[in-house]
Amino acid sequence: MKSEAHDTVKVMLVEDHQTMLWGLHTLVDAERPRMAVVGTARTCDEALAGAAQLAPDVILLDLDLDLAGVSTVELLPELLANGVSRALVLTAAHDPELLDLAVRRGARGILHKEVTAEQVIKAIAKIQRGELWFDAGTMDRVFGQMLGWRRALRPDPPAEKHAALTARERAIVSAAVEHSGSANHEVAQRLFISEHTLRNHLSSIYRKLDVPNRLGMYVYAIRHGLVEPGKTRKPGQPQERVTGH
Repeated sequence: MKSEAHDTVKVMLVEDHQTMLWGLHTLVDAERPRMAVVGTARTCDEALAGAAQLAPDVILLDLDLDLAGVSTVELLPELLANGVSRALVLTAAHDPELLDLAVRRGARGILHKEVTAEQVIKAIAKIQRGELWFDAGTMDRVFGQMLGWRRALRPDPPAEKHAALTARERAIVSAAVEHSGSANHEVAQRLFISEHTLRNHLSSIYRKLDVPNRLGMYVYAIRHGLVEPGKTRKPGQPQERVTGH
């Protein structure tokens, strides 16, 4: 049986408003032992130090802050440098450019401040499992951008890229798309290989298909018929969640 410490989703809060920080802390800790706040930060230095030392599973970051003159959007890559944490941003902004920039900087999810407490908890759980949490508008733009990557794809026929994939790589693409909501280690278990081996295969696939990650591979595979439609999952209505890496 797994220990409680292992099961608990570790959350770090980055928020400079005391009342909001208290509310988020209370909300998350009320979910013990499923999840717990392991650290809080109100400044840029505190946020970076906490991310590096605590390696939380999820960093819930207020996107509207300006920490010590550094935009929290620009702070995202450094916060995620530990290779463990996933970022879920909280914002009152509806500026598409800002939200898209947050995604490009590494955010796995975006929560608008009018969401319910239940949605906050649900989003944290989804992000920790390696999925994405975006509203429909943001997801439409993200998919649109991916489908528009390098229009030069057209002079490079997809058939040539498909032919470059080995039979094993095709099987991995199929499994990753079929289980799009599963983390890498879960897909690896279904394929009876190690997560390390899966990552090596995925790196090769990304290079051959000219996509940046699992989400890009998912879009490419659906668009170009690399998998049978019947084996894919239909996206949800209010929220679209697809594993990103």
